[in-house]
Amino acid sequence: MKKRTVRYLLALLGFGAAGVVVLLFIFMRPLSVEVAQLAENVPVKVFGLGTVEARILSKIGFEVGAALVEMNADHGALVKKGDVLARLHSAEQEARVAKAKAGVLNAEAAVKMEEAAIGKARVVLAQKQQTNKRKQALLQRQTVSVEVAEESQMEEDVAAAELAVAISDVEIARAALEDARAQYELEQVLLDHHVLNAPYDAIVVARHKELGAVLVPGEPLFTLVAPETVWALAYVDEARAGGIRLGQRAEVRLRSLPRQMFRGHVTRIDIESDRVSEERRVYIACDQCPERFHLGEQAEVFITTAVLDEALLVPETAVEGFDGTHGTVWTVENGALHRRAVTFGQRTLDSRLEIVGSLPNGARVVSALRPGLRVGRAAKVAEDGAS
Repeated sequence: MKKRTVRYLLALLGFGAAGVVVLLFIFMRPLSVEVAQLAENVPVKVFGLGTVEARILSKIGFEVGAALVEMNADHGALVKKGDVLARLHSAEQEARVAKAKAGVLNAEAAVKMEEAAIGKARVVLAQKQQTNKRKQALLQRQTVSVEVAEESQMEEDVAAAELAVAISDVEIARAALEDARAQYELEQVLLDHHVLNAPYDAIVVARHKELGAVLVPGEPLFTLVAPETVWALAYVDEARAGGIRLGQRAEVRLRSLPRQMFRGHVTRIDIESDRVSEERRVYIACDQCPERFHLGEQAEVFITTAVLDEALLVPETAVEGFDGTHGTVWTVENGALHRRAVTFGQRTLDSRLEIVGSLPNGARVVSALRPGLRVGRAAKVAEDGAS
C-alpha cells in the first residue's frame, strides 16, 4: 500500500515538473512579434460620402400668368443663352401694347400742337409790343389819350402771359409724352414676359408642365443646370476635416461607375458644419469629368491632405488608450518588450497612425498585438509586418 502511494506521488511530481517545464517554455521563451517599418511617400487621405450636385441649378418660369401655347425644350435638351424655351398666350397683352403705342402717338401730336401754340403766342406778343410802343410814343406827344395807352400796355401784358401759358402747356404735353412712352415700355416688357428665354447655356433637367396648362406667376416650368458647374458635395467627419484646404487634390468614385476614379480638387469648404451629424460640407470640382452626370447620385470622395516623405506608421489596432493624439504602444528594446507613451501626427485612410514623438534609440514598435505581451519579456522581431 505504501509502495502504491509512493508511485502515485512520484507520478504527480513528474506531471507537475513537466507542466512547469511547459509553462516556462511557453511564457519565458522569446515572443515573436511584428514591428512597424519606415514608409516613404505615404499619402494622407480623408474620406467623405456625398452626392453629385451643381453650383448653378435654376427652377425657371414666367413672371406672369397665362396658358402655355408653345414649348421648345424637353428633358435632356442642351440650350444656349437666349434660346426661346416657351411662350404664353399673349393676345390680351398685345392689345395693351397697341393701346399704349396709340397713346404715345396721341401724346406726340399734343406736343406738336402745343409747340405750334407757342409760335402763335410769340407772334401775337410781338404784334402787341409794337402796337404798345407806338401808342406809348403817341402818348408822349399827347396824340392819344392815357386810356388808350394803358389799354395797349395791358394787351401786351396779356399776350406775354399767354406765351408763358403756352410754354407751360408744352412742358405738360412733353411730360405726358414721357408718361405715355413709359407706359408703352411697361406694356412691352410685360409682353416680353410672355416669352421664356434660357438665362445661360444649360441642360434641361426637368420639364414640369405641358402645352395648355395655365401657369401662375413664378410657377416653375423648367429645371436647368449649368453642366460646367457640376461638383461633388462630400460630408466629412469634423474629426478628420481639419487638414482640408482649398485646391487639394481629390478623387471621386460614383456609385454607378465603381471601377472608375475621377480626378478633381477642393473648390469650397462650407463655413457652417452640420450640427446634428457633426460633419463638414466640402465641394469637389472635377478636373476629369464623366461624360454624363446624374444629380443626387451617391459619390465617394477621397481628399489628399498631405504626403509624408518618410514616416513610422503603426496600425491603430496596435495602440492602447488612443485619444486622437496620444496613446501607448509596445516596443522591442534590446530584445525585451516595453510599453511607451507616444504622440501621433497624421492618420492614414487605412487607420495607420504616424508616430511623431521620440522613441529610444533602437526601439522597434510592435505593429500587431498578440497574447503574451508583458513588460520585460524577451522578444524577437518576426518578418516585416506593417510597411
